[in-house]
Amino acid sequence: MRAPYLTIDRDKIEHNARTVVGLCARHGIAVTGVTKATCGNPDVARAMLRGGVSSIGESHLDNIERLKAAGVQTSYMLLQLPPLSGVDAVVAAADVSLNSELSVLEGLSEAARRRGRPHDVILMVDLGDLREGIWPDEVVPFVRAALRLPGIRIKGLGTNLACFGAVTPSSDNMRQFVDLARAIEHTFAIALDWLSGANSSGLELIASDRMPMAVNHARIGEAILLGRETIHRRAWPGTYQDAFVLHAEVLELRTKPSIPIGKRCEDAFGKHPVVDDRGAIRRALLNVGREDVDVDGIVPVDTGMQILGGSSDYLVVDVTEASRTVRVGDTLAFSLKYGALLAAMISAYVEKVPVTVGMRAGDGDASGRERRAPHDC
Repeated sequence: MRAPYLTIDRDKIEHNARTVVGLCARHGIAVTGVTKATCGNPDVARAMLRGGVSSIGESHLDNIERLKAAGVQTSYMLLQLPPLSGVDAVVAAADVSLNSELSVLEGLSEAARRRGRPHDVILMVDLGDLREGIWPDEVVPFVRAALRLPGIRIKGLGTNLACFGAVTPSSDNMRQFVDLARAIEHTFAIALDWLSGANSSGLELIASDRMPMAVNHARIGEAILLGRETIHRRAWPGTYQDAFVLHAEVLELRTKPSIPIGKRCEDAFGKHPVVDDRGAIRRALLNVGREDVDVDGIVPVDTGMQILGGSSDYLVVDVTEASRTVRVGDTLAFSLKYGALLAAMISAYVEKVPVTVGMRAGDGDASGRERRAPHDC
């Protein structure tokens, strides 16, 4: 197998989904599995659905269309706010979309009427994270205008936290969210089916029984894909962290100084690298770089190795203290953070390899402890 490649363990994704869905179900919360970090990978979506998610959430219509073309039959939620220029495509592809602009809702209404297909929407409110969402004191007049639009069905209220402004979900802001929903229901004599108030950052609130019972829907990606909550990036109990493992091949292996020699300038990316003088070290040059992955978001599986940096097409790793003898042609394995997973899935130069029985990327249990994959595939 030609490196670099990314192994995808579908069984571990399914297991993680089942663990997260089980927790949420005990608190009356349905889960939409978010596949956007995997660019709508059908294997990932199927694994999430086998694990019990009620629908699939995606940020790009192309990914929804890819999943449909692959035969993944489910309800689809468009997570990125719809573009005004693409309302027809949104109505055609997505069953429900998240919205915060009245002009876009008007466009969706016209598209829904043209197609004879009602479109469900969740109205997003901003509770302080300062990304998408209607400001709380504007919600009631916004809903009043939205209810006049034919072809649009307001299915619920949603909010997003801990993504842009890094605002932590709390009992207080979740109660504010529920109060807004109740105000809408009381003012307009309607019932909101969904209060979509949680993502992977809300798992601790749910598990500790501090999430208001009225919140009944969550949009969860990272906790299923990488087995982590997103407040502290801790491993979530009962999940695997190695469902995805990046593999790259050693192209060159030489003992060289740890400090560059000569007058120094900016590197190719406009930075001034800071390096420690550790004397002569064993440096491995690998065939993966910044055009393939977020180099700052990968971690060697072998804890004795250390990433020194990367250029557009190379990764430099100190293997002096590796737990085994490293040779040219060997494949080294790396775990990934969320941004690195997204970059690797987008890259056309990283092959995506679903794992089958007998060639698993990792062999740990699902206790929530950190697990590492073997060094070779």
